[in-house]
Amino acid sequence: MTRTLEIRSYTLKAGTRAAFHALFVDQSLPMLQRWRVDVVAYGPSLHDEDSYYLMRSYASLEDRQQSQDAFYGSAEWREGPRAGIIALIQDMTSFVIAVDDQTLAGLRGHNTL
Repeated sequence: MTRTLEIRSYTLKAGTRAAFHALFVDQSLPMLQRWRVDVVAYGPSLHDEDSYYLMRSYASLEDRQQSQDAFYGSAEWREGPRAGIIALIQDMTSFVIAVDDQTLAGLRGHNTL
C-alpha cells in the first residue's frame, strides 16, 4: 500500500530548539494525536542547532489537505499552542512524497532530543 508522507523542515530562530521541542511534545503532539494525525517521526536535525523536522503520513494528497484544513482551522489550534510555536519558527518547508508501508515502518520511532 502507498501512503502520502509529508516531511516538514523547520528552521528555528537561533537558540529556540529546546523550547520548540517542549511545546511540540507537550502541546502540539497530543493535539495531533487527538485529531488522529499519523505522526511518523519528529525531532532535531543532525546538521545544525536550529533545525527540526516533522513527518506525517496520510492516505492521499486529498486526505492531507482535509486533515490540515481541519486541524489548523480549529479553535483548539488557533487558541492553543499556535502563537507560541509560530513565534519560534524562522522558516518552514514541506516535502510530500509517496512511500510504501515498509519505508514508513522504518521511519517510525526516530524521535530524539
